[in-house]
Amino acid sequence: MDQRFVPGVELCASFYHDAVAPLLRQYFGALPHSAARIGHGSEVLGFDTERSADHEWGPRVQLFLRKEDMAESRVAEQISEMLSERLPKTFLGYPTHFAGDGPVRQMRVTEGPVRHRIDVAELGDWYLGRLGFDPRGEITTSDWLATPTQALVEETAGIVIHDGLGELETARARLAWYPDDIWRYILACQWQRISQEEAFVGRAGEVGDELGSAIVAARIVRDLMRLALLIDRMYPPYSKWLGRAFSRLPRATELGPVLTAALSARGWHERERHLARAYERIAVAHNELGLTEPVDPSTRNYHGRPFQVLHAERFTAALRAAITEPELQALPMIGAIDQYADSTDLLGDRTRARATARAALA
Repeated sequence: MDQRFVPGVELCASFYHDAVAPLLRQYFGALPHSAARIGHGSEVLGFDTERSADHEWGPRVQLFLRKEDMAESRVAEQISEMLSERLPKTFLGYPTHFAGDGPVRQMRVTEGPVRHRIDVAELGDWYLGRLGFDPRGEITTSDWLATPTQALVEETAGIVIHDGLGELETARARLAWYPDDIWRYILACQWQRISQEEAFVGRAGEVGDELGSAIVAARIVRDLMRLALLIDRMYPPYSKWLGRAFSRLPRATELGPVLTAALSARGWHERERHLARAYERIAVAHNELGLTEPVDPSTRNYHGRPFQVLHAERFTAALRAAITEPELQALPMIGAIDQYADSTDLLGDRTRARATARAALA
């Protein structure tokens, strides 16, 4: 592409103001609505590049209407049809038509109506479909723990372009971060995951299984990256963008090279040494939160065996002791759904994910 790349949220905001909003005013008058670019898409997270333009990327927005207006005969369909007929074929040099039926949809200029990507929905219906609950009402413990962090980041990142309904910004603010006790519980479960495998890097290496040791180390590095994001009050995205999100943390400047060294180590002693440095730095960050009484951040041998570990379960215990909500105190230490399940098909299905979380936490 020979034109200057425009970041997706910037493109979508201009698209709404210069193309969509004037048409709405012309054909639907002062219809109350909100407009945003949230949900799926690398541009929502701010990670899009020129490469993104070949896959569901381009001038697009979500339009949210009041429930009473959505109840009017075919208003959503009428808006969509009007936009199909009246939108320009391109905007700032990017096609507004999304063509193709496969998972990768190439955009191209066509004759006839525009096959746009402007979603028209009632806000509550949008949230029920995307999260399984409406954050404008009560958000229960079950709601928080049954929702993957990828879904939460998609609904709190991106951009609100126009909040004519006066509800979208409020809903996003309520989703911005976990309540403190749920945060403590999720952090406790993340430390628990690390505690269960931190000795295996050395134990596998000791019996000559360097491949197994490296695999365990990679799992721990992933968990430490997610933990660092959780400590900094950022929802971890799914695997494609985990490294990008982590790299934006202030602590990544110091911690990133240590984790990279652990992954590239040629032997388990070196691998373990780098992980020990990472444990101690994240442990210090934990103490700085003030969510628990301070915990000694130094590493030590594993029950007399020559493996250097943090004994991360100490942080789990401190967090559990600081939880005041009886419902959370009674839960098993497995956490939010994407702390114990990583099937894309499961996490992407709100109904199945919520049912799985209910069963797991029962």
